[in-house]
Amino acid sequence: MTTGSRPRFSVRVGLTAAPEHDGPFDDVPEHLLVPLQRWVTDALSYQGNPQNDKARPICLRLRIPPSRDRYGKEQYVWPLAQAAGPQLLDVVDEVLRARAAAAWEVEALGRMLDDAGSAYRVNEAADGLEERVTPAVRDAVRQTIVDAAAGPAAGSAADHLAAAWQAAYGRGPDAVRAYSEAIKAVECAAHAVIQPNNAKATLGTMLGEIKNARHKFSAAIPAPAGDPIAPAEAMMRALWEGQTSRHGAQTTTVPETLETARAGVHLAATLVQWFVSGAVIRTP
Repeated sequence: MTTGSRPRFSVRVGLTAAPEHDGPFDDVPEHLLVPLQRWVTDALSYQGNPQNDKARPICLRLRIPPSRDRYGKEQYVWPLAQAAGPQLLDVVDEVLRARAAAAWEVEALGRMLDDAGSAYRVNEAADGLEERVTPAVRDAVRQTIVDAAAGPAAGSAADHLAAAWQAAYGRGPDAVRAYSEAIKAVECAAHAVIQPNNAKATLGTMLGEIKNARHKFSAAIPAPAGDPIAPAEAMMRALWEGQTSRHGAQTTTVPETLETARAGVHLAATLVQWFVSGAVIRTP
């Protein structure tokens, strides 16, 4: 992102100290408020005229009542453009979802969020906002999804991993779904290697298979004790046992936190990559 890539001139020449916090900014910081509101207005207008047909469904979905002009006619763009804070982020997300903005306007929004040091960015599909992550990490997960989609033995691993990523980093994240989708991604990717003959295999049954017949598996990363499947097994077990919301009991069910879910998604991405790439195999 632009923020932080080059110190301000006053900092470079020693006139001021670097800001203690210069991004990424959660919510909508004051310096981004008016530009973002203006973007909403422009995206929902044509040649300066508000497009109420575009704005009406967004107002309805976000439960934002319309305003009225001096003639008593409903106006839907104005209340959307006057939103602030998290609600303004919801509006921008819905405008993207509705494909109401032109391609150049979406590009302009991306640059605006970059320049403002926002904690959010336009997602890959340009149909919503997502939280920022290190580009190298994002690209690695994206490549794993592509590789999994290209491997027929991985089943629906690509779809589940993509869903897990969206649930973890999209606008309005869902930690429980992100963790559940992450487990499904690994189950799909590992099925053909660990338990190809078990149509009802789960991560739990696969761990049992490894425990009972570890000599059947080999991995590219050797373990110090000569147990090549140990690193993959440990990661699979951590992912499996870390899911707190899987079953109900007399005690209170504890949903996964967003921090836990995101860690689970990244752990799952590594495991999917290992199984898809052949780093973990079943020995003849």
